[in-house]
Formats: sequence, structure tokens, C-alpha cells
Amino acid sequence: MPRPQSPLPQCHQMQRRHFLKTSAALLAMNQFPHHLYAGPQKNAQDRVLLGPAKVPVSRLAMGTGTNGVGGSSNQTKKLGFKGVSELFRAAYDQGVFFWDSADQYGSHPHLKEALKTVSREKVTILSKTHAVTAAEMRADLDRFRKEIGTDYIDIVLLHCMMDDDWDQRRKGAMEVLEEAKQKGIIKTKGVSCHTLGALKTAAKSPWVEVDLARFNPAGVAMDDKPEVVAAVLKQMKAAGKGIIGMKVLGAGKLRTKADEAIQWHLAQGLTDCFTIGSESRAEMEDLLRKIPAASTRG
Repeated sequence: MPRPQSPLPQCHQMQRRHFLKTSAALLAMNQFPHHLYAGPQKNAQDRVLLGPAKVPVSRLAMGTGTNGVGGSSNQTKKLGFKGVSELFRAAYDQGVFFWDSADQYGSHPHLKEALKTVSREKVTILSKTHAVTAAEMRADLDRFRKEIGTDYIDIVLLHCMMDDDWDQRRKGAMEVLEEAKQKGIIKTKGVSCHTLGALKTAAKSPWVEVDLARFNPAGVAMDDKPEVVAAVLKQMKAAGKGIIGMKVLGAGKLRTKADEAIQWHLAQGLTDCFTIGSESRAEMEDLLRKIPAASTRG
């Protein structure tokens, strides 16, 4: 949702635009200008309709792969099978109903366990695939649904696109996801990007309905400088695509600057929602408190 314009004097607005471009340096100097980013309160539990399919999501997604590779992640290794599933349930009980997973993180079984105590229709599930061909994509959709214990997956993304021509290389997988959407196996589709070229391709592609984009004020674990990425995200928004922010805390490297990173991210008005992977219930609950406080901090 576009953020209402703040009723600030013109000179103040100019200062704000300047700081949007220099926030990484300000973070380093520990002089973050909170008053220039303060806006209407936003909460982790806010209900947002994502992309052209208007899939309902909570503003915060419960991430399961702060660093995930080879079928495991920080969360699955640290918390274990029961720990991750219980964290999903604890988040749901506090209004966070958007659950973010991936084959690469090995977190599908944890979702299945959490769904034993939560009605499937009350949560929105995202997963990601490395499938390239049509056959690989069909196999992944069948396997993912069995692993999660569901007939459908709300959002499926092609995971970690890095080639500028990923839309040509992955036509087979893309066609199967389009068919799956028509059959109700998925509700919407898109990509996660890990290079600027791939992100630009996603912005131009009519096939992409949802993009998972790396976006934080320090440019940590991002595709380019924050202002460069922001320009591409503006193109996506203009095209009506849904945007999920990731690496909001720089894959954990900005944890000590969480207030600043969250406030900056929200103030841009470019992402509809964002995913952050908590590694404990205490960390998750602290995050639920930080989001509304950061959004309005002056």
C-alpha cells in the first residue's frame, strides 16, 4: 500500500529525500535521522493484499532461512523440528499468518507440523523452487505439497535468480507454474532475485506477479546500492507487482540496528510486506514490538 505523504515543509521533504540516499553512511556514523522517516504506525499483523492476485498476507512473514542452504537453515538447525513449528504457531497466535519457507531451507516438514494446530485456510504459505524444466517444476509442486501437507501453496517463487535471462532459461518451469495457477494449485507466482540484472528482468516480465527483493539501508547482502534497487522496485510497483522485502536486517548483520533498518524499510513505501527469520520466540516477540515502534519513531 502506498504510504500517505507526511505534511512536512518543502525543505524538510528535500532533507528527507537526501537522507534516503545517504542512510548507509548515517548508519555507520550512528546518527540515523529517525524524525525524517517517522510515519503512520505499521504493525507486523497488518493485513495486506499482495500483488494482482490479492493474496492476503500479514505485513511480517515468519522467515525460516536467515541463512539457508542444502536443505537446512539457521532456524532448522538451531530450533529443530518442534522448535520451528512451535515458533510458527506462536507467531500465528499473535496475528502473523504469513509463513515463508523454501525447499533449500528444508522447512516444509516444520510447516506440516505447525498445520496440525492451525487451519490451513487461515495461513498464507510461500515456498521457493530451483526447478528449471517443466518436469522438475511438476515434481517439485507434487513433492512440496506432500511435504507441507496441503493441496495448494499460496505463493511459489523461482528461487535465487541471478542470470539476466532467467526468463528464457526457466520457461519450462514458468509455464508449469502458470498452469498450476489456473488449476488452483498455487494462487500466485514470481521470483526471488540475487543480482541487479535478474531484478531488472523481473520488473519487466509480465509473468512475474510477486518479487522477493533484498532491501535495506546499508546495502548489506543486496543486489546494488539502496537507491539503485529502489528505482527498480518503483518500476515493479508501477506495473502492479507485489513486492516482498527480504534481508531487511542484512541476513542478521544489522540486528544491532534493527530499529533503523526497519524504519527505513517501511518509510520507502516500496514493499508490501517483508520477511525476517527469527531464531527464538523471544526474538520474534521483540520484533513484533519493534515494528510499530520503529515506524513512528521521531
